[in-house]
Amino acid sequence: MMNRQRLWRRYALGAVFLVTAFAAIAAAADGTMEVRDRTGSSSARIEADGTVRDRSGSTMGRIESGGTVRDRSGSTLGRVDENGTLRDRSGSTIGRVEDNGTVRDRSGSTVGRIDKDGTIRDRSGSTVASVRPYVPDARRTVAAFIYFFTPWLR
Repeated sequence: MMNRQRLWRRYALGAVFLVTAFAAIAAAADGTMEVRDRTGSSSARIEADGTVRDRSGSTMGRIESGGTVRDRSGSTLGRVDENGTLRDRSGSTIGRVEDNGTVRDRSGSTVGRIDKDGTIRDRSGSTVASVRPYVPDARRTVAAFIYFFTPWLR
C-alpha cells in the first residue's frame, strides 16, 4: 500500500477536485459538515470539534482547529496553515487555498476554485461539488478533508 506522500506525488492536486465530483458539503446548525455523494447520500461527516467520520460513524481522523490533520490513531498526516497552505507530514508544501477560493498546486498552477456561492470547480471551470451553506471560514477545513480523507487517497 502506498503511503499518502508517494500517492500525492503520483497524482496532482487537481485530481483532488475531480474526486469531489461526488461530494457536496452542507453545514448543520451544530457546526457539523455533512459530506454527500453525487446521489445525495451521506458519505462522511466533519463534526464541529474536527472529528471526521465515515458514513457508518467510524472515526477516520481529525482536523484540529490549528490545522493539523491526524489519522484515526492520532498520527499526523499533514496540516493546512492559517494562510491556506497545505503541507504533508514532513512540512513540504503540496498546495494552497487562497482567500478568494482559488486552489493552486505546489508550483502555483490553478487546479480549481471554491466560488463565493460555495460551488467547487476543477481547473477547467466544471462544477465538481458544492458547499452549502457556504461558510468562507471552512475553506481550510474543506481543503484538508478533500486531501487527507477522500477514499481514493487511502
